[in-house]
Amino acid sequence: MAKIGVYPGSFDPITQGHLDIIKRASKFCDKLIVAVLKNSRKSPIFTEQERVELIRRSVTGIDNLEIESFDGLLADYVRKKDAQIIIRGLRAMSDFEYEFQMALTNKKLNPEAETVFLTTDINYMYLSSSIVRDVAKNGGDISEFVPAEIKETVENKLRNI
Repeated sequence: MAKIGVYPGSFDPITQGHLDIIKRASKFCDKLIVAVLKNSRKSPIFTEQERVELIRRSVTGIDNLEIESFDGLLADYVRKKDAQIIIRGLRAMSDFEYEFQMALTNKKLNPEAETVFLTTDINYMYLSSSIVRDVAKNGGDISEFVPAEIKETVENKLRNI
């Protein structure tokens, strides 16, 4: 049985921290699905399709990936994809309480799936999509924050908001 993992997130936009988690998770999954969440609680800057495309452009060379969007419950999506692993990235202790609560909820809703927490590389512990958006909106340099393949696209979109 193939080990299928799902790495869900809003990815608005994808950051070097997200990319770090994707690269590392892809090594222990036969297939890793990067799942862009249609989150009704958030108002993303990038459309769902733009976020999927930004991820596609950022992950060249990783052959065992699928990138798509989803809505609804993560536990249901994971079941639909026959996945066994939910990947979640942790930057700091402040992430843990929320992520732990979500992992327990997902386990209750889908007992067959296990949540695996990966701590981000120390170089990206501070980094979030909201920081990228704030820096880019104000004309700052985001070259260390996002993959080079998408830097210009992200800057152009955010500087024109």
